[in-house]
Amino acid sequence: MPTINFSLKDLQKLVGKKITIEELPSLLSYAKAELDNYDKSTDEVTADFGDTNLPYLWCVEGFARLLRGILNKEKGLPQLNVAKGNYKVVVENSITKIRPHISAFVVKGCKVDEYLLKQIIQLQEKLCENYGMRRKKIAIGVYNNNKIKFPVHYKAMQPNKVKFIPLEFRKETDLNEILEEHPKGVEYAWILEDFDKYPILMDDEDNVLSFPPIINSNDTGKVTESDEELFIEVTGTDLDAVHLACNIFAYSLFDRGFKIFSVDIQYPSKKIITPFIFNDSIKLKNEDVEKVLGIDLKDAEVKTLLEKGRYDYKAGKVLVPPYRKDILHSVDVIEDIGIAYGYDKISDLPLISYTPGSTSPLIPFIDTCREILIGLGFQEVMSQILSNKNLLYNKMEIDDFGTVELVNFTSENYSVVRTWLTPLLIEILSKNKHVEYPQSIFEQGMVTLKKEGKIIDYERLSCVSVSEKADYTKIKQILDCLFRSLGIDYSIEEENHSSFISGRVGRVIVNSVDVGYIGEISPKVIHNFSIDMPVIAFELNLTEIFSNS
Repeated sequence: MPTINFSLKDLQKLVGKKITIEELPSLLSYAKAELDNYDKSTDEVTADFGDTNLPYLWCVEGFARLLRGILNKEKGLPQLNVAKGNYKVVVENSITKIRPHISAFVVKGCKVDEYLLKQIIQLQEKLCENYGMRRKKIAIGVYNNNKIKFPVHYKAMQPNKVKFIPLEFRKETDLNEILEEHPKGVEYAWILEDFDKYPILMDDEDNVLSFPPIINSNDTGKVTESDEELFIEVTGTDLDAVHLACNIFAYSLFDRGFKIFSVDIQYPSKKIITPFIFNDSIKLKNEDVEKVLGIDLKDAEVKTLLEKGRYDYKAGKVLVPPYRKDILHSVDVIEDIGIAYGYDKISDLPLISYTPGSTSPLIPFIDTCREILIGLGFQEVMSQILSNKNLLYNKMEIDDFGTVELVNFTSENYSVVRTWLTPLLIEILSKNKHVEYPQSIFEQGMVTLKKEGKIIDYERLSCVSVSEKADYTKIKQILDCLFRSLGIDYSIEEENHSSFISGRVGRVIVNSVDVGYIGEISPKVIHNFSIDMPVIAFELNLTEIFSNS
């Protein structure tokens, strides 16, 4: 849940209306946020934003832009006036397989003061850490534009071939030394661990701007109070995410009174002018609004409510602001109509069913299993229900054993319903190699299998651990403790399973029923996930265990 700080007086100035601290909680609810604290002596507001799909709200400018619509100070799609800039970033082929995308713009016309600098840094950090997946997906650099000789060159270089003074350092260091010695290098080195060349931004005189996504130069990359021209760039692995973060930053500084200038991004085979303004739209039917919200709205009323939410609307077509990429379905738009209308104004439906509810008997059993594992030092995780065959089978060196596939999937990564949990947990471990060992995680959740023409759901439990000393004895001790705490007798029978080491894997039996497997993951599977330590695991069918014990 992102938390931001801002001045109440600054919010009032950006909105163009006096807002009292008593009014603020109800206004924050329009942004799915809550007031955490207000320090009257400093005029500082602390607000928690609960929707991680709306990163444009993680700054006071974005929140104020929404409020100007809600409070009828403005309406419709906010415009971003971008002047043609004589600036270019040249993207070289060398960066393509490392961190291929970049978006940028230049701002002029206002002085940076202490408060604004804090707001810029806050937005930069929130976007990078939360939306940017700790800088892996996107990272943002801010520079003094007057110190840059364009064009800027974005490329990959050998770590020992580049030296510069990074922020908060006094000595020149190469890229390897930065990753080993600089606090930011140590924190984010994991992002680049699979590459032998690293990203670099240089100006046309070979002055280093930054080593993205790690650290800026202490010269060009250090913004100070009284600076009037800034160069902002976003690099990353996801093109839409890079453009979105760039747009969010551009809108925020535009709202502050800065003039925005475009930057030409020259790729080896194409050119893109940034900020890149998305022209996303979605169709909306009034009957769908009534179906979801239960209120009958005329077309003019729908238009008014959408304009309050900063959309444009005409003849059933909704235009989405360029700083939003969370609108995937008309229901997403209808939700914003409901927020602008006010859920408190929607009448309650009468209660028509009087059957008492109760918890499924399986749930307390599941909760007990979870509590036991937490007590044993395992950390609980939650993965996506949708997955892909490459992860579930190819990387696990096992054949498909009954997968439900999506017909019209939007991403190959989410094209099937998961059939077991262990691959998803090993994938999580492979993404956390930068965290110290041992690592022990578990997940309890539903899996879906296709058996004899039927689709069957099971509640499963998987435990996975990785460390230098991980072996069959250790995972067997965990299983023993779990079943002993549950008061359930079980046995293990020899079994062959291609995901595990032969001779170190077994089937778990409860009352003559096969309920799972346990063992040491095979070296080939471990290699497929680029893990360099032994991995142990067991996975149990809780539905079968509960039914047969």
